[in-house]
Amino acid sequence: MPASRRGSGSVTLPSGQTLAIHTRTQDEEDLPHATKKTMADHLRKYESLFTLTPQRMRMITEAFSETLDNGLKKNDQIVPMIPTYVFGWPSGEELGDYLALDLGGTNLRVCLVSLQGNGKFEITQTKYRLTEEQKQDEGEKLFDFCAECLQTFILTNMSNVSEPGEGSKGGESIVTGDGLLQPGQELPLGFTFSYPCDQERIDHGKLIRWTKGFNSTNTEGRDVAEMFRGSIEKFKLPIRLTALINDTTGTLIASHYVNPRTKIAVIFGTGCNAAYMERVGDIEKISGLGLDADAEMAINCEWGAFDSFHHEHLPRTKYDQIVDESSNKPEEQAFEKLISGRYLGEILRLVICELIDEGVLFLGQNTYKLEKPYCFDTAFLSLMESDPTDELLMVIGIFTHFFALETTLAERQFFRALARLVGRRAARLSACGIAAIVTKMGYLDDGCSVGADGSLYNKYPGFADRVHEGLVDIFGDKGRNIVTHHAEDGSGVGSAIIAAMTKMRKDAGVYTHV
Repeated sequence: MPASRRGSGSVTLPSGQTLAIHTRTQDEEDLPHATKKTMADHLRKYESLFTLTPQRMRMITEAFSETLDNGLKKNDQIVPMIPTYVFGWPSGEELGDYLALDLGGTNLRVCLVSLQGNGKFEITQTKYRLTEEQKQDEGEKLFDFCAECLQTFILTNMSNVSEPGEGSKGGESIVTGDGLLQPGQELPLGFTFSYPCDQERIDHGKLIRWTKGFNSTNTEGRDVAEMFRGSIEKFKLPIRLTALINDTTGTLIASHYVNPRTKIAVIFGTGCNAAYMERVGDIEKISGLGLDADAEMAINCEWGAFDSFHHEHLPRTKYDQIVDESSNKPEEQAFEKLISGRYLGEILRLVICELIDEGVLFLGQNTYKLEKPYCFDTAFLSLMESDPTDELLMVIGIFTHFFALETTLAERQFFRALARLVGRRAARLSACGIAAIVTKMGYLDDGCSVGADGSLYNKYPGFADRVHEGLVDIFGDKGRNIVTHHAEDGSGVGSAIIAAMTKMRKDAGVYTHV
């Protein structure tokens, strides 16, 4: 008689939901199931599809590096290599209180950052929930809400700030006593606005298009910094919008502030991006701005678009092509679609559905719940890879609880191996992106730190180790000189540091036109 498959336990999902696992005893002969041998045969096929050889990785890295160069030379390139007008690294001498406002996909976050020098800081922060209605509402209303949250934050967290208009003369807010703000003083604000913008100077930015579910009207094509300034003035806040930044650029600056060996910042989450510091003389497309060629400027790569449209370099499987064709932006963001947390679960789901159609998996069971696109969360891959039990109880729980499907141990081992292939490929492709910047900037011999952030890097088991393994496969033993570490808070602390750097630069009369 076959062994029964009984298991129980519980696991907490990233959403905070507790998943209880209670599987009934089920004799394996009651339902037709794939055997260990047939699953091993199929796994070999997927290993060949999803495995990246060191040689292929070196070819991708070389093409990636050339693409980055092209983006610096000309505008309107696939990887746009956006100049940020953040000049050089923080000195560590940035001191004082600065505000940061981060307009994210689900929350609005306001931070008061007290920079104390030598890589030290204190942060006070509050999050404000954004409703779906606010994300679709008129643009001016959205920025008014941002200003209102700033006002609430100041009144709650900073003593002796008067209510707007209270005792005000000529529209100025009155600030009294010995609080953080003195009369007539304005706090510099760094505004983290991580949506594609055309920037010609650091405190302006024209929105190209909304992403992350936003669709506020009368905003695209307009200067969002100017719109936000209007809202700040409307609420008579003692604030000067000093810098408009992308969160990846903030991550670069904040990570270097704390760890000066940091030369690159990367985000591996639902999206992906990188930023690094480039010599101004090598950014040909801004040669007309009259900047010192030997100065340094942070570049926001927006590298998720690498290999879009032509698809010449990345190893796309038919599952990747289906993900691309059924996405809201076909042909675009090719690199992102292979490595970001938004898509990994869907890639795995498509493989499983193919095996269902071929009559290999779940015969005699109703699989309709698995047929819904994006129903297989990337968090499931993390859970499957980290399942410590011999019987793979977490995998049992995922398939019974979410999809009402019975699985054999052979099938569960196959699903975990498949998750490992998809997750490992994502990490190794991510290593190619890092290696492209390392190659371009000549960082290999001396080595450098890479500040990394995002849900994949922080939560996916083994992701960082696989990135490091990939760097060694590309560069040999010298690849060990490139080390990733958990990045500092870019959209809060980084934004405030950039506001401080920008204020100091402009007060000193340096490049005041940008």
